[in-house]
Amino acid sequence: MKKLRVVVLMHEDLVPPESMDGYSDKEITEWKTEFDVVTALQDIGHDVKSLGVHDDLGVIRENITEWKPHITFNLLEEFHGLSLYDYHVASYLELMKQSYTGCNPRGLMLAHDKALSKKLLYFHRINVPRFLVIPIGKVPAVPVRLKFPLFVKSLCEDGSYGIAQASVVYNEEKFRERVSYLHEQLATPVIVEEYIEGRELYISVTGNKRLQTFPVIELKFGKKRDDTLMIATSKVKWDPDYQKRHKIDTTVAEDLTADLRQKIAKLSKRIYRILGLTGYARIDLRLKDNDEIYVLEANPNPDIGYGSEISCATEAVGIEYGELLQRIINYGLRYDPESRLA
Repeated sequence: MKKLRVVVLMHEDLVPPESMDGYSDKEITEWKTEFDVVTALQDIGHDVKSLGVHDDLGVIRENITEWKPHITFNLLEEFHGLSLYDYHVASYLELMKQSYTGCNPRGLMLAHDKALSKKLLYFHRINVPRFLVIPIGKVPAVPVRLKFPLFVKSLCEDGSYGIAQASVVYNEEKFRERVSYLHEQLATPVIVEEYIEGRELYISVTGNKRLQTFPVIELKFGKKRDDTLMIATSKVKWDPDYQKRHKIDTTVAEDLTADLRQKIAKLSKRIYRILGLTGYARIDLRLKDNDEIYVLEANPNPDIGYGSEISCATEAVGIEYGELLQRIINYGLRYDPESRLA
């Protein structure tokens, strides 16, 4: 394997220390993904530099011009504090003729607009929950054409940001309360969709033109109250104490027939291509008791820290973490923005 100069692009607040020693689980959670990627790339022999960015593209330009990295490993999920700006960063890398990992700008834009992506999938006759969008400043009217319970979340935030057990509402009062709360706290439009009861499944897809899928991963609660819904809240994803208390785990889904696994894999590739994704992505699904599949959303550039859904899925088929990161680098090196067919 050729030794490469790899700059790992991340938010300036998430530049990790050289060691986890002396840090609490809660502190480590903040920058764990960045730490995992940097250390794993170093372990497999690359020359790695962490680059923290907040609102200055000049920092990126200076690094590319002076250090001349072979590739940028893109972990930057926002710019100017806004997650919607992440695709502009990918566009900037393309304008700089800089190879980068992960999804292209168009795919990021389409997938991060949850309403637009659902419209595209619905056009292709893929099951998605019925939904509506409530812009900021609009008084939340009761959605007549949607049936309770409803799932209320940000239209554009990722990583379960703003999602809690209270996100699922059962009446008009709680619906209005939750919409108003998200408008005020997150300052983003809100998407309201019918809550689909079922198993929470994730399937990872990698590649540009030739795609590969991996074992389906399921979110499981080893211990929960009867009124706890099986949803990926912010606490479920990012609070280590909450995860331990409720014995939350992501493991390879059991009891799926071969036909169902094949159907999910085929569906995930369709979604990946419809949205024009590249690099790697995670498709979030709900499986009802009758084996009907609903697509919740597609996540380009999902969490890729060790132990994440994509890491668990690839490890289940014998791909070690360092090899996964190398594959993602290879996809980035082969991706051609001009043809979008690499």
